[in-house]
Amino acid sequence: MKAVVYRAFGGTEVLEVAERPVPEPGPGEVRIAVEAAAVNPIDLGSRSGFTVQAGIAPAPGSSFERGLGWDVAGRISAGEGFAAGTAVVGLLPAFAVATGTQASFVVVPADSVAPAPSGIEPARAATLPLNSLTADAALRELDLPTGAHLMVLGGAGGVGAFAVQLAVRAGLRVTATASSRDARTVESFGATVVARDALPSGVDGVLDTVGLGAAALAPVRDGGVLVTVAGPVEGERGIRSVQALVRPDGARLAELATLASTGALALPSVTTYPLDEVAAAQDRLAAGGVGGRLVLVP
Repeated sequence: MKAVVYRAFGGTEVLEVAERPVPEPGPGEVRIAVEAAAVNPIDLGSRSGFTVQAGIAPAPGSSFERGLGWDVAGRISAGEGFAAGTAVVGLLPAFAVATGTQASFVVVPADSVAPAPSGIEPARAATLPLNSLTADAALRELDLPTGAHLMVLGGAGGVGAFAVQLAVRAGLRVTATASSRDARTVESFGATVVARDALPSGVDGVLDTVGLGAAALAPVRDGGVLVTVAGPVEGERGIRSVQALVRPDGARLAELATLASTGALALPSVTTYPLDEVAAAQDRLAAGGVGGRLVLVP
């Protein structure tokens, strides 16, 4: 089978699409024949060595080989808990794995997998696991009551778009930042859109998906809450500040997939690349302004 790997930290020149044996699932695991795997910023951070420098991933030894890819959409080919051929989505934390989801096959714990959203092509389904579960974890950390005012920084981004939709469903009053290109889409989710240089003040909570850092505290009322996804920020004025950490959760992912199936949770548009063009996909993501998600198709 084919798998995206890297044996050194650096630019996209370190990426390889290598031939590897098809993995066998162990107890409590499933093997997925991968139909689509999203490209995420964490892939760039892993490949460049940033995740090691930041203490997120363990440092390698003198020689190493690691795989890439967190999101997967595909079909069960072996393992426990699902019938062979079942269409699924799943999440694999790929900080330091030999094979990630950017491969022909991947083995993951069965409890990190959920039935795929029905009626949605695999490439779009592959955009669901990491970002929707991150948004869901962030909203749990915010723990705002119905009617509270939430500010989402980056309302059109991978995490932000899911956060806006889930927050509106939870009965929160949502304001979000978005570019003029994306404003209409974010408004359709039920949010009020503002420019980043015109943030409201006195909101009950802020979800920072863009890495604004300490500046994200400014809109929060005294005693409010700031949740970040890019790194921790020290609170002030009685503000509770916490970083949302995602973890695989097949049961919750199944609920989110059901929302996507019914149209209650909109998935982004996608641009697909063959697995062999992973370097081009990463270069495109790094350039910014994608307007949707990039997905590898083995």
